[in-house]
Amino acid sequence: MKCCMRLKNEKQLEALRQSGSRLAQVMKLLSENITPGISTGELDELAEAKIKQLGGIPIFKGYGASHGKPFPGSVCTSLNDEVVHGIPRRDRKLCEGDLIKLDMGLRFDGMVSDMARTFAVGSISSEAQKILDVTRESLERGISRLKIGARVSDYAGAVQSYAESHGCSIVRELVGHGVGFELHEEPYIPNYVSRKMDDILFREGMAVALEPMINLGKYHVKIGKDGWTYVTADGSLSAHFEDTIIFSKDGVEIVTR
Repeated sequence: MKCCMRLKNEKQLEALRQSGSRLAQVMKLLSENITPGISTGELDELAEAKIKQLGGIPIFKGYGASHGKPFPGSVCTSLNDEVVHGIPRRDRKLCEGDLIKLDMGLRFDGMVSDMARTFAVGSISSEAQKILDVTRESLERGISRLKIGARVSDYAGAVQSYAESHGCSIVRELVGHGVGFELHEEPYIPNYVSRKMDDILFREGMAVALEPMINLGKYHVKIGKDGWTYVTADGSLSAHFEDTIIFSKDGVEIVTR
């Protein structure tokens, strides 16, 4: 199946730079407020207020409305064995030793950026520190392979080999994606190599959200009772890092840092 990617012009790439810069500011604010006792609902409220203060639109809020189940928050807050898409709640407080994954996006000047980070809540176990470090570094290894003319398999192979060399597993059901005009666009970019993947070339004008989701145990996941939250099937810890990347005439740029 041929990929139908939507390339961006220089004006749109500049808007993505501005969008990503604002999103990084929101993430910084949240990181400064992660402490035992704060609720995921309070983090969500902080995120939404900051996004709006910066002139953005929280793109996650209401996502999925066309399918009858809109996401209720502006940021996904996933704890411990939750992989992604955790729903923020005022009655869910962070505890010492938790791993929290924050995933969010915003629209600014018409363009959408997307990013995620995993944070330690206070002191965490050595296992939690391992999956956090491995996932963060796997994204760095993948990004280091990017250039105009590189293939998706160059990125995916670097992520997979690093994670698996440390005894961790790559989530298969959830992948990265094109981004910009909308939150999810083609191409879809796995974090592992397979014969079935669409091994396209990265081209000038592309914008992608790359996001390894890596488990300490097996790679299998399942959907939770709320219909949104993915959890590891074996109850193992999971971590998630994501950045929006653009390919411009000047090369590869990480706009969410």
